[in-house]
Amino acid sequence: MAIYLTGDTHGMLDIGRLTERFEFDDKLSKQDYLIILGDAGILWNQVDDEDVHRILENLPVTTLWIDGNHENFDLLEKYPESYWNGGRVHHISESIFHLCRGQVFEIEGRTFFTFGGGNSIDKFWRQPGVSWWPQEMPTNFEYEEGISNLGKNNWQVDYVLTHTCPGSVARQLVTSMHPGEEPLQEYLNHVAERLGYKEWFFGHWHVDKKVEKYRCLYRDIIKLT
Repeated sequence: MAIYLTGDTHGMLDIGRLTERFEFDDKLSKQDYLIILGDAGILWNQVDDEDVHRILENLPVTTLWIDGNHENFDLLEKYPESYWNGGRVHHISESIFHLCRGQVFEIEGRTFFTFGGGNSIDKFWRQPGVSWWPQEMPTNFEYEEGISNLGKNNWQVDYVLTHTCPGSVARQLVTSMHPGEEPLQEYLNHVAERLGYKEWFFGHWHVDKKVEKYRCLYRDIIKLT
């Protein structure tokens, strides 16, 4: 079974790269996975969401996603939580799952720590509850749950999946930081300093670039080996 990763797809805006890659791949099945690293646009408004869900359901893979900062969290919170492969998820449709923050999942024999969220630097031009939601930044409970779950796994996972990244990595990656995101970036710094892992994947910054064990994905679609 295969696991693929990509960056922000922004609903219908960038979904074309997924259909181009996966739609006619007859070697894949719903036992294979595509993981979107935040700002997926799977839940944004109910009109576009129907089209996004239909397209993703028709792909020959199961779609997993972590939340970014551009998500409709009010809609997301209406979906009941359940446990799947060791962690909390929102089951959006038959083959679309949201991976909650601070969880450790086992997928095809590999372990993944997931932590979504980020800060929207354009929120002052957005409308609360329509195009911006304060739940984009994690709560203390989510921070603490992440630490607890990593402790239960002896601070060892195979991969880390986030939307933003540790502040130390962001400073190497981009010239313009996201003011207001410092608490999350510092939390991820703490995780990075203590955690044993092979690679760390994230989105958010709209570049395809690797910095040591960290890889920012945007348009690239990669397969875990």
